[in-house]
Amino acid sequence: MDFETYLTSKKIDAAGFANAEPAVYERLKSLFLQMHPESFTTQKKFIINRIRRAYLLKS
Repeated sequence: MDFETYLTSKKIDAAGFANAEPAVYERLKSLFLQMHPESFTTQKKFIINRIRRAYLLKS
């Protein structure tokens, strides 16, 4: 699974997030590629929730 697909599964607008906060996006993408998606979710749950509220994917 790539990072963009992961963000979409978490209902996060990947393009909006990448454009608005490129440094944070790249840092999280780098960390994501180094671990299993479930471990990433467990470790970054509060950050993911904050990002989801800011960049909610429009259905």
